[in-house]
Amino acid sequence: MDPFLILLNSFSLRLSDMELSSLKFLLKGKIGKRKLEAAQSGGELFSILLEQQLISGDDTALLEGLFKSINRNDLVSELKQFVEEGEVTASDNQPDVHEKRLQNAAFEVICENVGRDWKMLVRKLGLSEVKIDRIVAGNPFNLHEQLFQSLRAWQKWKGKDAKVADLLKALRGCHMNLVADIVEQKLSQLDAGTSLQQYQNNPTSPREDERSTKCLPLF
Repeated sequence: MDPFLILLNSFSLRLSDMELSSLKFLLKGKIGKRKLEAAQSGGELFSILLEQQLISGDDTALLEGLFKSINRNDLVSELKQFVEEGEVTASDNQPDVHEKRLQNAAFEVICENVGRDWKMLVRKLGLSEVKIDRIVAGNPFNLHEQLFQSLRAWQKWKGKDAKVADLLKALRGCHMNLVADIVEQKLSQLDAGTSLQQYQNNPTSPREDERSTKCLPLF
């Protein structure tokens, strides 16, 4: 079970009705009125925040701010502890080394070749408007950094499920076929380089070993 969901459930059980009302009031600018009215517990409210990608296991800033606003410093402390411990174990939910290498190479190509239509691409990858707006606000005058941080946010959000194939699918879904072709070319070069390195590390193939064994003189 997801440790972050367990933590949120724990928080939900310790919120009073008055504190829940305060949280809903503070979230009026981020969540629609009907959804807020429908949330009758902390768990339901947290589910909405998760659904709209306003919070996640590696993006707890909003949640921390909310708890501070209602003077629940005990929950703030638990949340910070979770984040600190999570930084140690975060690698467990990351793509393997080879997949991450391919993704980072794809990010480089995408950032170099996708221009002002980058939002269409990251929407295709599933990033929410709220997440995109926060990234833009954090990098207001740097288009390259906005796109890069959006791709990194997608990578963190998907974790082990992040696949370079999804990047290619999204590119082609946005009719960015030329960029997708360049990415595929770059990835092919990386795969070729990996194969060459493996050969250099172990140049003798099993068949060669077998042939050399057959040629040994018998005494």
